[in-house]
Amino acid sequence: MLKGKRIVLGVSGGIAVYKASALTSKLVQAGAEVKVIMTESAMEFVTPLTFQALSRNPVYTDTFDEKDPRYIAHIDLADWADLFLIAPATANIIGKLANGIADDMLSTTLLATEAPVYVAPAMNVHMYAHPAVIKNMTTLEQWGYKFIEPGEGYLACGYVGKGRLEEPETIVSVLKNIDRPGWLEGKRVLVTAGPTQEKIDPVRYFTNPSTGKMGFALAGEAARLGAAVTLVTGPVQLDTPPGVDRVDVTTAEEMYQAVHDRFGTQDIVIKSAAVADYRPAITYDHKMKKQPGDYVVEMERTKDILKTLGKEKKHQFLLGFAAETTNPLGYGKEKLEKKNLDAIVVNNVAVEGAGFGHETNAAIYINRNFEETELPMMSKQQLAQHIFNQIKLDITHE
Repeated sequence: MLKGKRIVLGVSGGIAVYKASALTSKLVQAGAEVKVIMTESAMEFVTPLTFQALSRNPVYTDTFDEKDPRYIAHIDLADWADLFLIAPATANIIGKLANGIADDMLSTTLLATEAPVYVAPAMNVHMYAHPAVIKNMTTLEQWGYKFIEPGEGYLACGYVGKGRLEEPETIVSVLKNIDRPGWLEGKRVLVTAGPTQEKIDPVRYFTNPSTGKMGFALAGEAARLGAAVTLVTGPVQLDTPPGVDRVDVTTAEEMYQAVHDRFGTQDIVIKSAAVADYRPAITYDHKMKKQPGDYVVEMERTKDILKTLGKEKKHQFLLGFAAETTNPLGYGKEKLEKKNLDAIVVNNVAVEGAGFGHETNAAIYINRNFEETELPMMSKQQLAQHIFNQIKLDITHE
């Protein structure tokens, strides 16, 4: 699948540069034409001559070193690429790209290219978990950049953990599969996202802090995997992911109707929305005026969307979410069984960096056999990828 592909390999500075030389060789062996850009720091570890010999092409290191006066090198290289790969990608180059900084050959060419960009991070485990790095990676993911996650193991700094550049063989395998249809090709996926709003009067309502980011990440990932995706969302301030059909609702009842009307035609339904369990029993068409003393709002139950779907499902794979603050595993397993789900994603929203409003999340995926898979703190886009990997495993083993 890489035969004839024109790949620009961006090499930034870190001990993992030695793996980038092996990666260059494997890409060439797979039939790709490779041109390498090295940062100044990368050249402290491996010389440009190594990459020139392996790629059989000139190596680019300086924005102002115009090898052919007829062309502007960084623009010509950016236009030439069918695919752009950064490996290893340091925290520095990720930060530059996420903030539009172009101060060397690699960062300048990256801003100029319209080719798909794949990023393979490599750094210290604590750097990889730093909020600034996570924020920058999340920004790039939202812009459409794809990440090849680092592996776990012994790092050059002496720490053991996540941050080691993925092996060249694995990176080549990922790139070979880019043009292949996703495993959800021909499938229909429905995702719910965001909060609902249950009004008291025209200016007041009950709601929750859900931003919809997790649901939108799931919808975007399903579309990337080839599915026909419907996203039913409550009021949020997010752009619709590419290739997703969006349905906007406000109340729990509206979300129930939107989901129920479409449920029969779906293959996978993921209910990640934070739907209100209660709504005011009485609502007013005019603004209520302040009165002396206390005011009591009588509440009534909304329809349990997930429980209804669990009763009605036939061929559908039904995944729920459980956002808890105490005993998340216990409540999650109870919800999984009581609502007849195929799987549930449980997260403790009391944990720093998880749950509503954050760019990151951590969770435990539990399938119908009560098998648990821990999904540690990561960006919500990465978590969406892991969730669909688990769904694929469960569906395959059915």
